[in-house]
Amino acid sequence: MSDSPTHRTIAVRDANSADIDLLARWAIAMALETEHKTLDPDTVRRGIAALFAQPQRGRYLVAERDGAAAGTLMLTHEWSDWRCGDWWWIQSVYIVPAHRRHGVFRALYHHVATQARADAGVCGLRLYVERDNAVAQRTYAALGMEDAGYRMFEIALPRRLDNG
Repeated sequence: MSDSPTHRTIAVRDANSADIDLLARWAIAMALETEHKTLDPDTVRRGIAALFAQPQRGRYLVAERDGAAAGTLMLTHEWSDWRCGDWWWIQSVYIVPAHRRHGVFRALYHHVATQARADAGVCGLRLYVERDNAVAQRTYAALGMEDAGYRMFEIALPRRLDNG
């Protein structure tokens, strides 16, 4: 096997609770890089830990390139009554800068797509992307994804610390 960046081994695995600090660092870096938002590290760690505590909410995958942690994505589910199946949402994508443009996201995506195709209850894959992130949009299009034609609206609600 060659040492060139394009000939390195990329392995994808399910993340586990030992990855919480790493996933939190990556989520914080991604928010700052893509949306210029500074996230509270404790809130992010609690949010990631909550997913491991309640796996029905989703899961994280980690890609390792030659044994080094290189990137991640989170999968969540959305029920579609129109299709009587689940959309798998690809979220919280982060690739370590030194590993970008070396097939890390492609490996994560193909891993997810293979699992989705094998699950009769999955009707498709979705993700959202910042409207000005042309590089990411080209990457997703190159993998066969299409603009779904939707705009997203939201309202943020105040959070109570006791969650009660």
